[in-house]
Amino acid sequence: MPRKVKSGLIQLSLPMTEGEGTIQEICEAMYQKHIPYIEDAGKQGVQILCLQEIFNTPYFCPGQDRAWYASAEAVPGPTTERLQDIAKKYDMVIVAPLYEKEQAGVLYNTAAVIDADGEYLGKYRKNHIPHTTGFWEKFFFKPGNMGYPVFQTKYAKVGVYICYDRHFPDGARVLGLNGAEIVYNPSATVAGLSEYLWKLEQPAHAVANGYFMGCINRVGEEKPWNLGKFYGKSYFVDPRGQIFAEASRDNDELLVAEFDLDMIEEVRSTWQFFRDRRPETYGDLVKL
Repeated sequence: MPRKVKSGLIQLSLPMTEGEGTIQEICEAMYQKHIPYIEDAGKQGVQILCLQEIFNTPYFCPGQDRAWYASAEAVPGPTTERLQDIAKKYDMVIVAPLYEKEQAGVLYNTAAVIDADGEYLGKYRKNHIPHTTGFWEKFFFKPGNMGYPVFQTKYAKVGVYICYDRHFPDGARVLGLNGAEIVYNPSATVAGLSEYLWKLEQPAHAVANGYFMGCINRVGEEKPWNLGKFYGKSYFVDPRGQIFAEASRDNDELLVAEFDLDMIEEVRSTWQFFRDRRPETYGDLVKL
C-alpha cells in the first residue's frame, strides 16, 4: 500500500520591520501573518508543514545589534505552545524554526518539531554557523550541540537541516543514516551566488541519501538591513533529485505537494549508496 504524504512549505515576506514597532510587536506581526497560511495548510489536509528559518523574526543577521537577543525564547516555550494547539487541531506535524534562548547569553538557531497530536517531539539546533559579510550569525547563535536527530512523527521520519547547513554534505549523510525519510531545510538566502546553489545542493543530498527534501526560503527585501532580495522558490525534491513542486520567486505562498515514501525503497534498491559506502576509509574527514 503506498505511503503517501501531503506536505506544505510556507514562504513569507516581513510585514513589519525595525523602526515600525517594538521587537515584540514585530515578532507578533510575523507570527500572525503566518496563521492564515498555517490554517489553510490544515484545511487542505497537509500532514507535515515546515516554516522558514527563524520564522517569526526578520533575518537580522546582516547587522550586529544585540537588541535582537530579546527576540529569542525558550524552546519549548510560548510559540511552540501556540503551535501545538494548531497542530492538534488539524492533525498536522509542524516544523517551526525559532530563535532559541537556553539561558542568558546562550542562544541557538533552532527548529522545533511538533507531532500531529500536538506533542512536542524535540528540536534540532543549527550546527554550521556562518560568519561573513551579510551573515554575521556567530554574533547571534552558538553552534548546535544536539547532533542530527530524526523524529518519528505520525506520518514519516523527519530530519531538519537549517540554511547554511546545506553546504555541508556530512550532516545530510548522518540524517540519512539516522533514518530520515524527509529532511526539511528552512532557509533565509538572497539572490547572488547562492541562488545557483539553491537548486544544486539539496537535490544532490536527496540523491546521495535516498530521501525527500523540502526546502524553504523567505521572500522580499528586509529593511533596514538591505541584504538583498530573498528569492523564495521553495521546493520539494525526490530521492532521484527531481524537483516536483516549486513556489514563486516573489510571492507569499503556501506550497503543497503529495508524494509517496515508497519511492525511497525503490531508489535505494537501485542505487545502493548506503551498502557501498566505506566509512573505514573516511578517517581524514574527522581529523581536526
